[in-house]
Amino acid sequence: MTTVGNVVLLPQTNQLRAMHTVIRDKNASQGDFTVFSRRIIRLLLEAGLDLLPFEKREVITPVGQTYYGLGFTPRLCGVSVVRAGESMEAELREMMPGIGIGKILIQRDKQTKLPDLLYKNLPAGIAEGHVLLLEPMLATAGSALAALDVLRSSGVQDENIVLINFLASPQGLERVGRAAPAVRIVTSAVEDGLNEHAFMVPGIGDFGDRFFGTLPRARVS
Repeated sequence: MTTVGNVVLLPQTNQLRAMHTVIRDKNASQGDFTVFSRRIIRLLLEAGLDLLPFEKREVITPVGQTYYGLGFTPRLCGVSVVRAGESMEAELREMMPGIGIGKILIQRDKQTKLPDLLYKNLPAGIAEGHVLLLEPMLATAGSALAALDVLRSSGVQDENIVLINFLASPQGLERVGRAAPAVRIVTSAVEDGLNEHAFMVPGIGDFGDRFFGTLPRARVS
């Protein structure tokens, strides 16, 4: 992995690039998009979990020997930014059975263009542990920063937050880096930039719609 400042970029292997090629294709089926996205999400979550603190732990092996190992972070939860962030929940639950998962719903105000908090439901005791913030798209970073403010207002320290991100723009990374330098970001790709509509390029389209299969159907004339 490559780490620059607060950003951890997954190794850009041929395998990862091949998966990105499938899901970036506008003609990819919803099934292919979901399968390969979930494979990348698993890699992102593994990398994010590795950034958390571990405790020394000893166990006795089946042959009666002591293995001097490590124990996972005891106080950990996930928080997804609805709706795209929910795409990461199933993988996290499979990897960390029983983990608490909260939700934050933020929508951009059509008039002010600013993010507006509509709903939050966070696990009890969230301020006492570490948080994986699940936000696949980081374009302008408005939603991510609004979600970080929600976590901060609930007592979570920036250094205890790892932002699990699928695609990021340089502008979004820079903005989060300035506003929250202690928050670590794990991403699978850094895009070329943003177009005039603030969409990432080369991009992937609407991640939530493509993952959950809710793209608008073409009209039949």
